[in-house]
Amino acid sequence: MHHQSGTAGPAPTAATATLTALFDEASRRFPDNRAIWFSGREWTYGELAAEIDRCAIGLAAIGVAKGARVGLCLPNSPYSVICFFAILRVGATVVNFNPLYTSRELLAQIRDADVETMFTMDIAACYQGLGPIVAEAGLKHVIVCPLAPALPPVRALLLKTLKRSILTATPRDDRHISYADLLKKDAGRWAPEADIAPEDIAVLQYTGGTTGISKGAMLSHRALVANTKQVKATFIGTAEDGREIFIGVLPFFHVFALVATMLYAIEIGAAMILMMRFDRDALITLTQKHRATVLSAVPTIFGAINAVAETRKIDLTSLKFCISGGAPLPLEVRNRFDKLTGCRLTEGYGLTECSPVVSVNPVNGPPAPDGSAGLPLGDTTLQIRDPDHPEIILSQGEKGELWVRGPQVMSGYWNRPDETANVLRDGFVRTGDIAYVDADGYLHIVDRLKELILCSGYNVYPRVIEEALYEHEDVAEAVAIGVPDAYRGECPKAFVTLKPGANTTIEALHAFLEPRLSKIELPRDIEIRETLPRTLVGKLSRKALIDEERAGGERHVDA
Repeated sequence: MHHQSGTAGPAPTAATATLTALFDEASRRFPDNRAIWFSGREWTYGELAAEIDRCAIGLAAIGVAKGARVGLCLPNSPYSVICFFAILRVGATVVNFNPLYTSRELLAQIRDADVETMFTMDIAACYQGLGPIVAEAGLKHVIVCPLAPALPPVRALLLKTLKRSILTATPRDDRHISYADLLKKDAGRWAPEADIAPEDIAVLQYTGGTTGISKGAMLSHRALVANTKQVKATFIGTAEDGREIFIGVLPFFHVFALVATMLYAIEIGAAMILMMRFDRDALITLTQKHRATVLSAVPTIFGAINAVAETRKIDLTSLKFCISGGAPLPLEVRNRFDKLTGCRLTEGYGLTECSPVVSVNPVNGPPAPDGSAGLPLGDTTLQIRDPDHPEIILSQGEKGELWVRGPQVMSGYWNRPDETANVLRDGFVRTGDIAYVDADGYLHIVDRLKELILCSGYNVYPRVIEEALYEHEDVAEAVAIGVPDAYRGECPKAFVTLKPGANTTIEALHAFLEPRLSKIELPRDIEIRETLPRTLVGKLSRKALIDEERAGGERHVDA
């Protein structure tokens, strides 16, 4: 099955197909517009531009040059925007790090990417994993960004007197440089004018590792600019240049947030309300206070908003649209959100290897088909191929492996030519997802190829079981996995959490599922839990539950 979408408008020219040019255009068009709000302090696009240049000059002065890989180990803050563009300004590549990774995970990624310079913050939660491995990792420079100066004076004072425990002291040695000292460094006559080409690698974005070892996807300037402009084209007529207010609740080290919040906001000159971490009540308060218009988040966050909206009145009428990504959006969560808030929640689909957005459901017109992952973005071609015989392109409506081609496709995996050759074929990315395209061109993701439950030779899709469980009025969250079975090879097992006050039994859930699923799909076991494990970006973690079952039911938290 072959599907070619409509065009995304004019493709970026070589002169504009860099992220530095994208930011320069925003600062030229909207110099006095608010770019960032963070804990009560604001920066305009003009102020950001000046700060980015100062930071870039400092990086050049310590020897960071074109082609170097520079790490960002930061929560959402003004620094995560400033340092990102300063790194690009000197022609270097950004390597995103999750600050909550363990020292072991950070060490492996630093070594794999050959990072010598790293930005971090003087927050205990941010530095605790990095601190013990600075020397072992061979880092030459650790630039420490202090939280206090990014806050309004009163909050900075409160931080130093009442909340000192969240801060940490970083060593005073040759490796560690304060952000303020970096800005004082003089790069001689160097001006932030590095020769940057669209095909240069802007970001090394490590995949989550759910399908094996984590790999660094090489995302070029051209791919990220293209994806940003594709997303913009999708919402033209809904989002207005220079008028929108985005809530930055998902961390920018996650590629979905990087593009759908940070880069998209900058492309249209929007303000970003930055949150260092997800806090349900703070998110609702900030959305109401700032009359925010756009929110991109993962399904669990929208589910959390639903839970509040059912117990007290909240006013989210300022929201023009919300984008759900990062994990499948349960239909029940979408429908409840739309009903409780009056705002269209639109699901998108993407993957790191596609920078990341591939498809989005429209925000205007009739609602998208149930369970749809959207229409492909402009200039994006989808093919559904036979997983066992990839040379065979399947017909419309048939389920197979999704292949994607478009300007947003990665350049390959860092230092992994074999993996690159396996995943990149004829300009297409093999996604590893089982999908089909319906008669109207909408993409439907059935499941991950590697998460299929092989039950007596039949393919069982966890998402089908999960969707059935979400139809039960008492179920808050659901995850299905495959567990070993002596007779059938594997069989499904489900894990659920219940809504507050619900007292449904396991027997009742089994009875509820019987008419909704085939015999082969019915879970052998259902476990009701207080909470389910999540990944660090808030997605429900199937991997953690699979690991638990393999370890004999011993619970652990997924990284």
